[in-house]
Amino acid sequence: MTEQPTLTSAAPRRFVFVLVEGFTLLSFAGAVDALRIANRAAGRKVYDWVIMGEGGQTVTSSAGPSFHLDSDLDELRRDDTVIICSGVDVQIHCSPKLLNWLRREARRGVQVAGLCTAAHVIAKAGLLNDKRATIHWENHDSFTEAFDEVELTKRIFVIDGNIMTAAGGTSSIDLMLKLIADDHGEDIANIVADQQIYTSIRTESDTQRLSVPTRIGVRHPKLSDVIQKMEANIEEPISPSILAADVGMSTRQLERLFRRYLNRSPKRYYMELRLQKARNLLMQTDMSVINVALACGFSSPSHFSKCYRSHYDTTPYRERGSHAAKATL
Repeated sequence: MTEQPTLTSAAPRRFVFVLVEGFTLLSFAGAVDALRIANRAAGRKVYDWVIMGEGGQTVTSSAGPSFHLDSDLDELRRDDTVIICSGVDVQIHCSPKLLNWLRREARRGVQVAGLCTAAHVIAKAGLLNDKRATIHWENHDSFTEAFDEVELTKRIFVIDGNIMTAAGGTSSIDLMLKLIADDHGEDIANIVADQQIYTSIRTESDTQRLSVPTRIGVRHPKLSDVIQKMEANIEEPISPSILAADVGMSTRQLERLFRRYLNRSPKRYYMELRLQKARNLLMQTDMSVINVALACGFSSPSHFSKCYRSHYDTTPYRERGSHAAKATL
């Protein structure tokens, strides 16, 4: 039988999970379960938690299951750590009541964390100004457009002073393992990781997305370099000839490279990247269609609309209208 680490007696640290409508179940569950296992590993209750939310009744996750809340957005203890859990359509569910409550509690000294898209809530409350943060990669573009005063990274989690953000998915586990290790040592954190079948504990230095070669399933350095340049230059697209020259190839060689590995031309691949960003902005921001077009490198709304319809079989205006209608159901 493995000897359990011994801990000095102290009051349990309390986490207050605030569930926002449409929150991501995986992020929330991973974080809570890490605390549960830490208690078991320690042999006593070193962590406690409650679940709050606007209205104090129930909140439904993006996966469908609903959760009964312990209370409304009540006043917290100053040594609490509040963790905002959100997910899809965070802009719609980011209410004035939630923002005012969060600002008040932050002024009282409460530590604040956000999982998945909750960096949007924290930034909207003004708590991320001039701070580093992260958010789920799918919401990166819309966040950048809305909050240029925040230094947004692509890390899996970021701790900047009294504010913590995690990018969603299993990154909430990594954040909790970091906090558990800081509170009670690496041995306890490692036991928690083992219990969660978590074979590789990531740190704040790790990034969210897989590398380009892993994502596209091709390990070709020049192809990866070109795609990275495309992803970094959406608003002002670079011509294929310049992209080719940058990696020491002719335009024809670059064309063959894309056809061989990705079954499309460089121009087509670049267009798909730009349209994907445009779709994210249409569904996650209130930017005008014209501004979305400009942000994605289209010189005119008509050209943008034509390309969008060709790829998604709908217009940008209909896409936004359809998404808004679904979000209000």
